[in-house]
Amino acid sequence: MQDSKPDPKLAREAKAIVALAFRNGPIENFHAGKQCPTCRDEIGYSKITDDEMKAIMKNAVDHVYKFSVMKKTDPVRYEKLIEYGNDIARQWDDPAAA
Repeated sequence: MQDSKPDPKLAREAKAIVALAFRNGPIENFHAGKQCPTCRDEIGYSKITDDEMKAIMKNAVDHVYKFSVMKKTDPVRYEKLIEYGNDIARQWDDPAAA
């Protein structure tokens, strides 16, 4: 049987990593731009180009890798980084339980 709630420590870590590796990356620049006046309310239209998506995902993978290495090699610095990321993500919903 699966737990009904996620592990609080892992949830905190996951939200912090997403904030630092994804939200604060290139996607924020795209999000901050002007909305397309033609397609902004239309479901099914891509609003991010392939090159933009590649940049977003490359940034996220690079950061998650860097954080994974840091967790292993410098856990004190890693914990400080997670706390900083958690400041950004504190109001976010917790992840769904696995």
